[in-house]
Amino acid sequence: MTSNRRDFIKNAGLLTAGLATVQFPVWAKSVFAMDYPVHNIPVDKNLDPKWVSSLYNRGKETAYYKSKNELKYIGMPVGGLHAGTVYVGGDGRLWLWQIYNETFEGAQEGIDPKTVNWNDGTELRKIRVRDGAAYVEPAIANNKRVLEQGFAVKVVTNGKTYIKELTEDHWDEVIFKPAYPMATIQYISKDFPVEVQLKVYSPFIPLDALNSALPGTMLRAEVKNTTASPIQVSVLGWMENGANKLTGKAKTGQRKNEVSASKNAISISSSFEALTDELKNAQDAGTMCFTLHQPNGKAYPAISPWPVTDKQFNAAGSSSAVAEAPEKLVGGIEVTATVAPGKSVKADYSVAWHFNNANVKLKNIVKDAQKGFHYATRFKDAAAVSAYLQDNFDKLTKTTELWTSTWNDSTLPHWFLERTFINIDTLATANTYRFADGRFWGWEGVGACAGTCTHVWQYAQSVARIFPELERDLRHRVDLGIGFKEDTGAIIFRAENESRPAIDGQAGTVLRFYREHQMSADNSFLQTNWPGIKKATQFMLDQDKNGDGMTDTPMENTLDAVWEGEIAWIVGLCIAGARAGQAMAEEMNDTAFAKTCETYVTNGRKNMEKELFNGEYFIHRPDKVEGRKKLGSYNTCHIDQVYGQSWAFQVGLPRVLSKDKAVAALKALWKYNYASDVGPYIKTHVGGRPYALSGEGGMVMNTNPYNEPKPFGENVGWQLGYFHECMSGFEHQVAAHLMGEGMVAESLILTRSIHDRYHAAKRNPFNEIECSDHYARAMASYGTFINAGGFEYHGPKGYIRFSPAWNAADFKTPFTAAKGWGTYAQKKTGAKQLHTISLKYGELQLKDLAFTKIGEGRIKSVSVMLGAQNIPVNFKQNGAELTISSDKKMNVKMNESLKITFS
Repeated sequence: MTSNRRDFIKNAGLLTAGLATVQFPVWAKSVFAMDYPVHNIPVDKNLDPKWVSSLYNRGKETAYYKSKNELKYIGMPVGGLHAGTVYVGGDGRLWLWQIYNETFEGAQEGIDPKTVNWNDGTELRKIRVRDGAAYVEPAIANNKRVLEQGFAVKVVTNGKTYIKELTEDHWDEVIFKPAYPMATIQYISKDFPVEVQLKVYSPFIPLDALNSALPGTMLRAEVKNTTASPIQVSVLGWMENGANKLTGKAKTGQRKNEVSASKNAISISSSFEALTDELKNAQDAGTMCFTLHQPNGKAYPAISPWPVTDKQFNAAGSSSAVAEAPEKLVGGIEVTATVAPGKSVKADYSVAWHFNNANVKLKNIVKDAQKGFHYATRFKDAAAVSAYLQDNFDKLTKTTELWTSTWNDSTLPHWFLERTFINIDTLATANTYRFADGRFWGWEGVGACAGTCTHVWQYAQSVARIFPELERDLRHRVDLGIGFKEDTGAIIFRAENESRPAIDGQAGTVLRFYREHQMSADNSFLQTNWPGIKKATQFMLDQDKNGDGMTDTPMENTLDAVWEGEIAWIVGLCIAGARAGQAMAEEMNDTAFAKTCETYVTNGRKNMEKELFNGEYFIHRPDKVEGRKKLGSYNTCHIDQVYGQSWAFQVGLPRVLSKDKAVAALKALWKYNYASDVGPYIKTHVGGRPYALSGEGGMVMNTNPYNEPKPFGENVGWQLGYFHECMSGFEHQVAAHLMGEGMVAESLILTRSIHDRYHAAKRNPFNEIECSDHYARAMASYGTFINAGGFEYHGPKGYIRFSPAWNAADFKTPFTAAKGWGTYAQKKTGAKQLHTISLKYGELQLKDLAFTKIGEGRIKSVSVMLGAQNIPVNFKQNGAELTISSDKKMNVKMNESLKITFS
């Protein structure tokens, strides 16, 4: 903004409170109405200090209650990775069942994408799923059951029989406790003589992508006798035969259920005997299997009618049953036991499925989909999946539960752990696939925008930390394979579904190469892929036409337009990418290329800070020839303006922007873009999609603090609507950066604003929406967790660092590394500070460790113990930075602890 224009507004009485609160006289309203709405996000965020203070506290684990009307939207994904979508609802029943290789947006099954009415402040209009309808009107569990599934509990005591189904209507209170990947549901009624609990999850083991990708769901019921006398308890579970559920019409074939038993399990295998080849090859052609994973169960291949009655529990069983399509066929398995006072009966069930005919749409856009899915190369049918679950039951269940307890064994707030981790559930939905050859592939959001898009997926931080092999394979097989242009080094941003690179996707992928190297146990990933990585980095550098370190080649970006000029967020991202390229070149002893990257970083940082910083925040400098003809952010305050520095924190790079200017930019974003209630803004700035509604807090993508006319260019297109939105993936990126720069309160407030937007009373807490469900960009949330612990890791170097953002004197957090995961804790006691790395799974090789001094003064001595073994180390203190190194790598094994004591 020019000083003349600023003075004009100020002298006219149009500007107060540092440009944030703008009041116009009547005559002035028309001046800006012709051009653009007045900026109306207040400087005062109107936040209760007590509420802000509470965000730091450990608090209580999240629980949603029937009595508070908080169950109807809940849908936690509880199927394996890349195996379709199965939700567990708030009352414990399974729903959605998007396992038939469909790709409907907005959690729809077999119907057209819905539209809903939404009042955007000016008119009532119809909006589609992709336009935010799924946010305004979320899917409701009771409307989307699709397959009959559930449980009933029968109790016989003192000559009386009690039966309740595990459904919301049968209980006084139902409590849903989310701790992804595990849901725990409690059922309470005054008139029922037992306590009932149900745990629902699919095996989920970080660093074990195969055992986390089983097409199955575990349902573990426990019934506790709360009376003073022995009682007889029966648990009946049932599951509908879902084979050819959609295509099995009248006179097309019959459904069949067959009972089989082994020493320690009993199963009902479900299939469909089709009369035509068309049905045999349909998307929903396949098998299912319902299993009780313990002996002495009683199976019923067909039970009816509904609901369950005492008669059902006593029905005679047989070995098989059939039903002509489209009639339902529901099988059940019962377990019965006499339970002493205070004791429990447990009933461990699973549902498995096997549907290997990919969606026709998917086959047309991805050739690899034509051969089916990876799980089908491991299992011939659902019965084989069930047998694998049975053979590995203890390992799969105990390790999943170990991860859940490890993740939640922390001093970090329960709500914070939940929101920063929860979005990895995207992998357990119909948003991602793993094809028969092992290739990992994803939409941007379920069924929306193909090709594991680089400019969207590069925001995601969780997959690389939890299942790093998936990201390494994606880099090697796609970014340097299917989507790579050997002659130029360009990475096509949608692989075979596009022909162009995207500049932000290119730069972000260079950073991802470095991250994937760091999350490896050795140098093999980098050594194998270095020639391609170098070419990809060079292509990014080449987009700086005038050699000033600020990329200026018009190219596609994640806001779906080709912008002209020098754009702070893209310039900074390329600088960070170049710094990652330099780090990798140095490790490969490619000194010439390392110097090339270093020069780019030096020039780029200097010129970005000089030319693109307006004193408050970083801007977009128009192309000298084109000017502001095309859409751009120009002098406005853009959410990603310092994204490059945010990325640098994720991979432990030296600063790529000075701290003072990066923090100034974040403060400007807080001042101009964050609103504790976005209602007034979206009412006046129409056109964006409703991903935050009136009464909800959020950070707007792009605002016009100086109230410039035509702030986004002369010829704006439909993409302008993005600027008025609150898209959670971008917000999480900013929250991560805020945390990394020490702006902890702002980071927590922004993250909590997103968390509260997805409270179960409003919509599904497990589905952050942007252009369809389970949007990949939302996995940026894990970056905020990374920075909360000040975590850095480099597997090949054996380097790890922790530096908590708060509560340093008593801090505990989970962590993952290349081959192991566990818990890190630090505590200050008197003149000593103790740091403990406890490994719960796998192994961890370390050579160099870094921590932050708690309090003042210098450290005089250090002791390192691996179990009972004293490890000799070298120690350095540089201000508050404490580093220790060993001459050779220390190998921490499962259930071992490395203890470092500074005195």
